Amino acid sequence: MQALQTGIMLCALGLALTACTKTPTSAHSETETPPAQAAAAADEPAPDVEQPESGVPEMPIVPAIVVPPLLGVSPAQRALEGAMAEVLDPVAGITVSPARCGADGALLDTAVATYSDAPGAVVRNTEGGLFRIEADGSSSANFEGGLITVNADGSGTINGVAEPDGSEAILRVEADGSGSYNGKSGLIRLDGQGGGSWNGEHGLIVSNGDGSGSWNGPQGLVRVEADGSGTWNGPHGLIVNHGDGTGTIGPPARPVRMPPMPPVPPAGRFPPLQALVPPGAACGYVVTLDDRVLFDFDKSDIRPDAAHTLDVFAEALRGVASAELDIRGHTDSKGTPAYNQPLSERRARAVLDALQARGVIHRASAHGLGESQPVAPNSIDGRDNPAGRQRNRRVEVFVRV
Repeated sequence: MQALQTGIMLCALGLALTACTKTPTSAHSETETPPAQAAAAADEPAPDVEQPESGVPEMPIVPAIVVPPLLGVSPAQRALEGAMAEVLDPVAGITVSPARCGADGALLDTAVATYSDAPGAVVRNTEGGLFRIEADGSSSANFEGGLITVNADGSGTINGVAEPDGSEAILRVEADGSGSYNGKSGLIRLDGQGGGSWNGEHGLIVSNGDGSGSWNGPQGLVRVEADGSGTWNGPHGLIVNHGDGTGTIGPPARPVRMPPMPPVPPAGRFPPLQALVPPGAACGYVVTLDDRVLFDFDKSDIRPDAAHTLDVFAEALRGVASAELDIRGHTDSKGTPAYNQPLSERRARAVLDALQARGVIHRASAHGLGESQPVAPNSIDGRDNPAGRQRNRRVEVFVRV
């Protein structure tokens, strides 16, 4: 029996992954709204939405708290991760996740983890490690220096699992969905009630679970209250948002008009560790590229500054013995399905053309899925969730091996 293989992707917030650079950028959220609708919206703003004054900086969106995958599901994936190491960044929206397929070969939703122990086995002791499954559903695995313990109630730990750079990660999960991750991407804590924090290379991100939260990072300190008020102390000085369509910028403080700040969605929960046994069979991996890494607003032409990311990706793919590539474009739910579907198709095709121009010779296809497969809520309780929409605007490359 082969060694245990793990690959965990736990999305803790319905917020956005920022893109374009390794440092989260702020402010403008692409909405993929048809130009005619956008013009109409500009001419006739909604009566309950205050429009910002010209020259007033837009407040940054607090990034998502995202527990990164524990990569390295197979030697082939490890090789791809190593070749893409300089551009992989969960905050920038460039990730690699294990893929699993059903009996028909179709890609299933990304599994939270994979392992090679046969279903129903009680104990197996091999060169790959010791695996044990108890009658109550609890289990453990000790392999290559790592220890996984799963309790019957879904709580447990993953301790010492190697990440791509050779470091080790520790994941602790409680039955109520609370827990922590401590690894290459920093320290992430969830309380299971909607609150959470992420302390990593991009600063400290906090969600209080009631719409309020903060981000202390490269752009300064951003605080958001549940009523839409908040502050941003950053490169433009102190900006105060009163949450009622007004605010101040200074010093010296001068009153300006500005829309309320979007709420910080509550954090999710860690899934119970019984989910370590996923459906389907391992069939490759999915490389996700946030669309703002690749495209300007409402465009399908690849940005010039995306060339380096695609160069690295193409070089990595040339070292992979892949059966085929399936490139999938996705949008958020802004605009109509009739508009978003062809936009997602054009963007997927643009990525395929760019990879083939760089010498990627795998059998490949490209198609768009529009807004039909969101990975985060586009709205929460009837309120727009611009950060969640950022996560949904993406191009995925399924590398089937």
